[in-house]
Amino acid sequence: MPKILVAMSGGVDSSVAAAILKEEYQTVEGAYLVLHDGYEKDVERAKNAAEHLSIPFHVIDGRDFFRKTVIEDFVTAYEDGKTPNPCVYCNRNCKFALLLGWAMENGFDRVATGHYAKRVILENGRYAISKGRDRSKDQSYMLYQLSQEQISKIMFPLGELLKMEVREIAEDLELENAQQRDSQDICFIPDGDYAAFLEKEGIRDPKNNEPGNFVDTKGNVLGQHKGLIHYTIGQRKGLGLSLPAPLYVCEKRKETNEVVLCPNEELFQKQVIADQVHLMALDTISSPLRVTAKIRYSQGENAGMALLVDEKLIVLFDEGVRAPTPGQSLVLYDQEIVLGGGIIV
Repeated sequence: MPKILVAMSGGVDSSVAAAILKEEYQTVEGAYLVLHDGYEKDVERAKNAAEHLSIPFHVIDGRDFFRKTVIEDFVTAYEDGKTPNPCVYCNRNCKFALLLGWAMENGFDRVATGHYAKRVILENGRYAISKGRDRSKDQSYMLYQLSQEQISKIMFPLGELLKMEVREIAEDLELENAQQRDSQDICFIPDGDYAAFLEKEGIRDPKNNEPGNFVDTKGNVLGQHKGLIHYTIGQRKGLGLSLPAPLYVCEKRKETNEVVLCPNEELFQKQVIADQVHLMALDTISSPLRVTAKIRYSQGENAGMALLVDEKLIVLFDEGVRAPTPGQSLVLYDQEIVLGGGIIV
């Protein structure tokens, strides 16, 4: 019988994941992975849930590694004019790397999480991630960078469950976090104020936080912006401009310190290119491949044709997709299965 380490965040999902696995395997223990300061309340909730389920509980300190990898990558990407998704990078290079490493060193066979996703083994022998049954909570997009070795050792007990069913299980078990609200923001920026976080971290290049011009696509000056780090592609709110018609951020020009604004219809593009390509269900893409793809976690999939050219992933969409943003992930699907993806350039 496998010995399983469950990553417990203090939330209802991971608590129920632990409960499900304990019922089936018995040899289950919980662990809270500390990634940043301010974790005390969450670790207390996770510990309480583990005690309620009568399973051993561990606290693993990964703060130094998290800072050197995820936070440094986030700050560097943002200052380079991108809008990164640190959760994608963290899952492969920090969260699962640290948890699996610790688990294997301490006699565990598997690591489980409360993600709404499934693990599958394909006919070609490769491991892959598949969409969770609850489409409104599906987290397969966030997991596309996981390696074959990582997927081979992970479990997703909530893959076949709806969020409503998870809460019902938690209520039946009398877990104190049964109705706890889901976290919506990046874990190390709970208030969602990215610019304030970057300022606190220390701006590497002061030019990124200097005022400059808002311009339209023809170069006409529309007003002054607060600094490039305050804006992202597709943004309309918070521009501080009085305009005759709604305009959106469509480009950030670091060399001239300009933020370019355009009408909504000009945000749509049919071609999206990504680098740092990671293929999960395939060894390569040797010829044009029919896929659906997502350009950010909160958007739906769009149909198109994928190609791999000079280590760049190119998707030619049937219809334009709105505001593809450098730093976000372009993720490919074949129906339920994650094929892989890359970072939009």
